[in-house]
Amino acid sequence: MLSSRGNKKAELMNIPWRCAPPHTYDKEMNPAGLISFGTAEHSPMRSEIANRLPNAVASHLNNILKPLSSIDPETVIIASGVTAIGNMLGLTLAEPSDGILVSRPVYGRFELDYGVEADIQIVYADTDPEEAFTPAVVEKYEVALKRAQKQGIRIRAMLIVNPHNPVGRCYPTETLKEILRFCHNRRLHLISDEVYASCVFDSGDPKAVPFTSALAISTPGLIDPNLVHLLYGFSKASSLSTDPDFASGGLRLGFLVTANAPLRQACKAILRLHSPSTASTTIAATLLEDQAFVTQFTRKSRLSLASTYRIATSTLDQEGINYVKGGNAGFFVYIDLSPYLPEPGRPVQEREFALAQRFLDAKVFLHPGEEHAREAGWFRLVFAHDEGTLRVGLGRYVLFYVFQIEIQGS
Repeated sequence: MLSSRGNKKAELMNIPWRCAPPHTYDKEMNPAGLISFGTAEHSPMRSEIANRLPNAVASHLNNILKPLSSIDPETVIIASGVTAIGNMLGLTLAEPSDGILVSRPVYGRFELDYGVEADIQIVYADTDPEEAFTPAVVEKYEVALKRAQKQGIRIRAMLIVNPHNPVGRCYPTETLKEILRFCHNRRLHLISDEVYASCVFDSGDPKAVPFTSALAISTPGLIDPNLVHLLYGFSKASSLSTDPDFASGGLRLGFLVTANAPLRQACKAILRLHSPSTASTTIAATLLEDQAFVTQFTRKSRLSLASTYRIATSTLDQEGINYVKGGNAGFFVYIDLSPYLPEPGRPVQEREFALAQRFLDAKVFLHPGEEHAREAGWFRLVFAHDEGTLRVGLGRYVLFYVFQIEIQGS
């Protein structure tokens, strides 16, 4: 089930004398247990923190994900960011140059997360933003998988982002079920990136789809539980980090939840290079254990996101700028600026970069959509700012700059 690299990593933990056997002595409960003089740790203080964060993470995820079976702290791997988890999964689930299937548009940095060190290819199933959330999307996955096979690329896993980045939608339950069935039938691992699980808000759209976690529907009848791996965290990357649920990207914490014991074993070997600091885990545990604070913070965050989302979309509506409707999660509006691409006659990607540069010259940054979409001209607008900053930014690029470009025909 793991890659050859994954199996080798798991075996590293079994090399004789490589790892210290666990200290099992307890004066009351296990007086005959092993007393280890080989592990360099301050043992009187270890019990204060060793299990604190996994327990807190499991409790928190049980609250927000509503899994069919409660998450056991033993199934939680903690690393220095979700990007680190992605790299670990690339190394353990696939061989060099194997592929991970992703529908596009999508967060473009996955090519780096899974490719820089693990050398995994992101294989795109091209869909329009509407189609990506329907059960029929599995047909596009099938086409992409067969195309990859013809190119000699073995697909080992599928990756979904739910709630979605950059579209800002949640996957309907029926679509998730079809994806789970597809992965089970193809023996593909499903990686469900759910870092924005708490960032779901009331957008005012009655048709907006509520959030459903993969763990809330992944019954053994749909998929082998050993194929499902959930990602969550306080930050995505180790630099230029996003901070999804708790505005705490600097803590550099990512969590993998998986029932796959060999995978956890392999990840623990690699974790030597991606362990979080004790300070980060202590702060995170303290935060998550304060449920009154978490409830209050989440409520305030959702109200703020709802407000700024409506400001952004109402401005776009007023100015006639197309964007993907139905968003109710994350920090993004996915907007179509293809009518405003400058410099006709140049390659379309260069025109997109030129538009991004003009925005930057006007003191507004929008990430070019070439990493997120098949077609040029789509950009991800992050609306999660304070109201004053958001309105200034919208004024700079929507009310003045875009239409100046359009009028001048430059």
